[in-house]
Order: sequence, then structure tokens, then C-alpha cells
Amino acid sequence: MLNRQAASLLSELLIMVFHIFLVMLLSGVGSSSVLNSTSLEDQLFQYIDDHQEKFVQTLEEWVAVESDSIQPAQRSKVIQMVEKAKLRLQALGANVTLVNLSVQQVLDGRNISLPPVILAELGEDPLKPTVCFYGHVDVMPAKKSDGWETDPYVLTDIGGNLYGRGATDNKGPVLAWIHAVSAFKELRKDLPVNLKFLIEGMEEAISIGLKELVEREKEQFFSNIDYIVISDNTWLSKEKPALTYGTRGNAGFSVEVQGGERDLHSGALGGIVQEPMSDLIALLDSLVDSSGHILIPGIYDDVDDFTEEEKKLYEPIEFDIEQYKVDVGVKKFLYDTKEEILSHLWRFPSLSIHGIEGAFHEKGIKTVIPSRVIGKFSIRQVPHMNLSTVECQVKQYLEKEFSKRNSPNKLTVYAEEGASPWITNISDPQYKAAAKAIKRVFKKDPDMIRDGSTIPIAQMLQDITKKSVMMFPIGAADDGEHSQKEKISRKNYINGTKVFSSFLLEISKLHKELLRGSK
Repeated sequence: MLNRQAASLLSELLIMVFHIFLVMLLSGVGSSSVLNSTSLEDQLFQYIDDHQEKFVQTLEEWVAVESDSIQPAQRSKVIQMVEKAKLRLQALGANVTLVNLSVQQVLDGRNISLPPVILAELGEDPLKPTVCFYGHVDVMPAKKSDGWETDPYVLTDIGGNLYGRGATDNKGPVLAWIHAVSAFKELRKDLPVNLKFLIEGMEEAISIGLKELVEREKEQFFSNIDYIVISDNTWLSKEKPALTYGTRGNAGFSVEVQGGERDLHSGALGGIVQEPMSDLIALLDSLVDSSGHILIPGIYDDVDDFTEEEKKLYEPIEFDIEQYKVDVGVKKFLYDTKEEILSHLWRFPSLSIHGIEGAFHEKGIKTVIPSRVIGKFSIRQVPHMNLSTVECQVKQYLEKEFSKRNSPNKLTVYAEEGASPWITNISDPQYKAAAKAIKRVFKKDPDMIRDGSTIPIAQMLQDITKKSVMMFPIGAADDGEHSQKEKISRKNYINGTKVFSSFLLEISKLHKELLRGSK
């Protein structure tokens, strides 16, 4: 009799515990302790799928703001865009500060206000890692008359691609981060990391004033961050995700050749004067040979050795040379193999000639000898080339080449504002966490790539904060940033939101493991 009563009591107790557990599960109370991270991921992904129309609508609203930072007349639109981003972050519960910068002097001599920079903080749990995301909400100029098939400020879905200025550079990725965080909030799940946001409105205009702000905030806003993530570039492939661990720098130069006081008639004086244009063409031709090799002595001295270990990173990269030719619109590259092409695009310097100021360029022919011409070229630097050293090498070489011509004309070589290359360690924890997140969402391992272009913010943040920086793109190779066909695919926009949410979980786990290991 007692055994039956005990059994009945135990049965009732188990039923009661089950009911309590079920109520907690359905209400979300205590769910963080009874659900593992994988099931939480599934919930986050489902929420993101269920709200993708809303996410696309928000991107449409952001693209509609003509936040062109290049043209001063659009400055109010940039400020409006910063305000929109601020409101989104405040809706997440972030503590947002708008930091006013100095003024910008524009070409007509006026001083206009720079847009404020957003510094936002969400969470301050000392037991969690702190991740800082950098993004920008300004865009390059765009007009339909430039060759757009659609209005650049009306987000247009064509075959699953969302076309519009800023869709991939950088409004789409910024929103993907915000949506990833909102998924945790709306599901009432604890954010696994502390988050900080650094969002500016002058990236396309060389981030005027940002470096000074980061230096001022080094011991404040940036003092307790563990990782910095930038999502402002694209994959190498149209389909396979990538993580970027290096970019080239850039050193721009102008070469001015000054002849007489005024332009001359080629019929009256051609053949008896040393023409500035001839001097300039000869100098420009002396910079690089037909194989792309830079002829300036010493320019390769500080380039890192191309090790066998680094070459192995190229082996798994998906890269279709013939398709790349089609995408770029050329018939032949200077090199024939994947390793040669990618290494000369990423980890060797290149020199490009961009144009000549002072030359006649309209239709027809103008029989004039220009008195003053300026050639423009740049060198994409790589680790560990030094910007000052490169400037000296260029000036010395051009002056030597010019002296060989015995020209009576005057040569002036001056360097434009430059940017340093950036490289980081792919063994850093956040690269491992991001790779796991990509595998989870896209079902494939990412390509580990470098970028041939220049993204100054990466090196600047790494130099000043001394923190680990990672570039984590979600845009595909054909997104056409800055072009008349800029877009982000709907798939990448939504999956990018998922992969960012997964990354936050993964970096939290890895960081805890590192802390346990250090103890």
C-alpha cells in the first residue's frame, strides 16, 4: 500500500515538474539555461527568416537617404542618415553618443560641419568578451544619368538582387549587424557578448576627423574591447564566403612638368622647344614595364617573402580565371595561374597610371603644346613597405630619369595623402569563430583572402587600439560597390544577418575557453 502511494506521489511530482518546465520553455523564462547554443541558433535563424521582409523594408528606407559624403550639398542627408542609425541602436537598448567633429573646408573655401560619429555601447558584463563593430552610412555619389538602370536611391529587387546605392557599401552590412542583435532582443535572449558600435558618415571622403577621435577615445571607449570587426568589403567569389586578413595600402603621386609661361602653337614652335608633355610621357613610361614589374629601384626591398606556408592558403581558394576575365571585361591577365594572379593582386605592390591634367581630352584635335602638365599615378603598397620610404624612392628615381633628358623644363614630384597596408593573424580567436559561423550558415568553409584595394580604417584601428581586427564581409564579388550596378543579394543580406548572430555565440564560447585555458 505504501509503495503504491509513493509511486503515485512520485508520478504527480514528475508531472508537476514537467508542467513547470513547459511553462518556462514557452514563456522564454530561464530558457538560456535549459537550451544549448545550437537550439538558440535555430531560434535566431527562424526569427531572421520570419522577419526578412521587414529587414528588406528597413534597407529600402536607408537606401532612400542620399547620404553622399563627397558632395557638400548633401551633408544634411549624411547627418540625417547618422540620426537614423542612432535611433536603430537606441531601439536595441544601446547607450548612444553622437560625437561632433571639427569642420571641413570645401573647395570654395567655406567651412561646413562634419557629420557626427556614433559611439554606442550595449552591455558591460566583465565576464563577456567585448566586440566592437565598425561601419559607415555614407555613400559615393550616384545619379540615374550615370548609367543606372534603376533609380540608385530606390531599392529595387531584380531576380533576388537588391539594387541601390549603399546596398552593399555599407548600409546593408550595418543593418545586418543591427538585425542580428535585434533577433536576440526580440526573442528575449541574453546577448552573449558586450557590443560597441563605431559608425561614421565620412568613410567615402577618407574618414576626415575619425583618426583623431579614435586616438582621443583610446583609453576610454576602446580601452576594454577585445575584438574589432569590419564588414566593408566583399568576397572573392559570387557564391563562396570569405574572411579577409589583409589589404594593400596606397601612395598617390603627382608629377608636374612646367615649360614656358603659356601654351604654344605646335605649328609655329613644334620641333624647336622641349615639350613638357614629351618629358612627362617619358617619365610615366619609365615607372613600370610591360609585365607589370615596377622599375623604381628598391621598391620591392621591404616586401614580405612569399613563404610556402602562405602559398598553401591559396590552394583551397575557389577562383575561376576564365570567369574572372569575363567579370572584369578583359581578354588576358598579366599572369596565368591562380597563385600568380592572386599574389600580384594581394601581396605584391602594383603601380597604376591614372591620368594627365592639363592635356587636351575633348573630341577632335587641338594643335597646342601645353605649357604645364601633371601626371597622376599611385602605388599599392603591401606589408611591410614604408610610406615615407616609398615617397623618397619615387622622387629620387623620377628626378634621376628626368636629368637624363637634359630638359630645360622644371620637374616637381609631390606625394598625395597615402594609406598604409594592413595584415593580421588568421589564428586570432575571432577568425576561428567567424569561420565556424560561416560553416553553420553557408555549409562551407570560408576562403581566407586578402584584398587588393585599400581600407585605411583597418590599419588605423589596429595601430591605435592594439586590438585584433577582422574583416568579415557578406557581399559577393559581383556586388559592384561604387558602380552603377551596386547591389546586395537578398540571400546574402539575410544569411549575413544569420552569420553575424552565429558569430556572436561562437566568439563568446571561444573567449570563455581561452579564459579557462589561461587560468
